[in-house]
Amino acid sequence: MRRALIFDFDGLLVDTETVLIDAWVQMHKDDGLACDRGTLHYIVGHTGIEHDYWAAYAPEIDRRGLESRYRDTARKLTLAAPPLPGALALLKAARAANLKIGIASNSSHAHVEGHLEHRGMRGYFDFITCREDVAVGKPGPDVYLAALRGLGIEASEAVAFEDSVPGHVAAHRAGLRVVVAPNPSTAHFKFPHAHWQVASLTEVTLAELEKRCG
Repeated sequence: MRRALIFDFDGLLVDTETVLIDAWVQMHKDDGLACDRGTLHYIVGHTGIEHDYWAAYAPEIDRRGLESRYRDTARKLTLAAPPLPGALALLKAARAANLKIGIASNSSHAHVEGHLEHRGMRGYFDFITCREDVAVGKPGPDVYLAALRGLGIEASEAVAFEDSVPGHVAAHRAGLRVVVAPNPSTAHFKFPHAHWQVASLTEVTLAELEKRCG
């Protein structure tokens, strides 16, 4: 039997990724400019990718002002986003089964823990590892290896849950079996290292998880 479940955060437990694209699209629409939301999809889950988000605007535009508007818009949409379907039920089932529960995220502690607290979810997690805790983010395995150490378990004793290509690669490189539950921003990608791919976490039960990833 598995002893622990380790979750990504953004786009898996709460869809904080699609809303970032929604905010960007909404600003372009409000300003009468065309944009292609698909140009942002390949960035989801990655760090360190250079991209000019405001290329459709005139060169003389106040980019600081745009960034400020974007942060305000994205924050409102993100705070309003509920836990994704099946997330709370799976966390409650894992807690009832006395499984350890961790997070391995490419985001910051302030971001992850702030959103968990906002939704009353922080208490489900025994250990949280974030991007600032390791030298290399996903798709490197470092955040997952750190989460395993923090939980005091081996990779063979845990299952990872991811929604993005780089995230599932990171979990695979750390030696974990991986369940992938894509969100609307990542559903068009292929996940070659997934042991089980589901439409949402509503499909996941601990009994089925043991059959698929045991």
